[in-house]
Amino acid sequence: MQRNLLPILMSLVLLSPLAIDIYLPSMPAMALDFSVDERQVQSTLVLFLFAMGVGQVLIGPLADRYGRRPVALFGTVLYVISSLLAMAALEFELLQLARLLQGLAACSTSIVAFSAVRDSYSSADSARIYSYLNGAICVIPALAPTLGGLLAIQFGWRSTFAFMAFYGLVMLLVVGYRLPETRPAHTESAGPLYRWGRYAPVLKNSHFMFYAVTCMAAMAAILCYVSYSSIWLIGKLGVSELAFSGLFGLNAVVNVVACFAAPVVIRKLGNRPTVLVALGLMILASVLELVLQLPAWASPMAASFAFMLPMMLLCVGFAFLLGPATSMALAPFGERAGTATALLGFIQMSGASVITALVQLTPMTAPYAIGYTMGGLALVLLAIMLMPRFGHWHQEPSTH
Repeated sequence: MQRNLLPILMSLVLLSPLAIDIYLPSMPAMALDFSVDERQVQSTLVLFLFAMGVGQVLIGPLADRYGRRPVALFGTVLYVISSLLAMAALEFELLQLARLLQGLAACSTSIVAFSAVRDSYSSADSARIYSYLNGAICVIPALAPTLGGLLAIQFGWRSTFAFMAFYGLVMLLVVGYRLPETRPAHTESAGPLYRWGRYAPVLKNSHFMFYAVTCMAAMAAILCYVSYSSIWLIGKLGVSELAFSGLFGLNAVVNVVACFAAPVVIRKLGNRPTVLVALGLMILASVLELVLQLPAWASPMAASFAFMLPMMLLCVGFAFLLGPATSMALAPFGERAGTATALLGFIQMSGASVITALVQLTPMTAPYAIGYTMGGLALVLLAIMLMPRFGHWHQEPSTH
């Protein structure tokens, strides 16, 4: 079952990055179409991720009680409906509502995919499998912006949401006919769905909280990068939609390679040392991003490369971090994997969206907003990991 399950899970997790990346080249055009500020269009990304996070605590217990398949079916149906709603939206507020619903849908399929890993693979193998899932996720930024740019040029930005609806329909068929139920028989699901006693054992675990915050910090850096990139490169530096897609795609290719190399790094170094390396790469990316803004670049393309090259280091750090941090956060909770996955997603995604929304309220331009966010957060976390007094927060937890 494990051999056949992984391709299905890799396809299922693509729903979320597809909803983020395919319409990035269209964001300046959407701002003009709806007659709103570009920062308001950025809110559609923040709202999507916020809904993905909040939805985790609502849907995670449902996955534990009713199983993974029903939740996956619900998520794919809602994904199709919300994509069609976004495609047809004539008011900006309706687009924002559609993005909230789409985030709720994507979180449903994400919970199923990551819970199924914990259900079906050993703790020793799960970090590598999480990295493979993250590798699949990272393929989308390499391809989706180019596809989205071509669709927008030929048919307008609404066609990107039509493509999301089409892929959602395909995944509905895959889930309906191919996804097995993976929920273990011993899964904790008795009593009321939403009660403190269900969440308390997870939230009181210091390993879980530290690595959940670590995932949140990495996600905040990535969300800042994604939400600012098209506004900066297309709106400020004046590169074309296809040039933006090429730059973004090149960065994403580096991310794909890093995600598929991550299991090798994890196997050689171990979970905790890999997290240390990842945080160091994020700090280095921050310093490089800020330093490269000092020269007066002669052309928009040179300025674009100065902005994007440090983002490659950020993406490598993100790829190395997410697998081991997720594995260590979830390892002690085999009996309640859905709830633990939900809380991890809630902290990671909702926290990242709140941080990004606050950063967007500042007058900082894109390079400084991203540089200070990723550098500051990574520096604090790395300092904690290097202090012996906080060792009980981040040492490898035992599985039970």
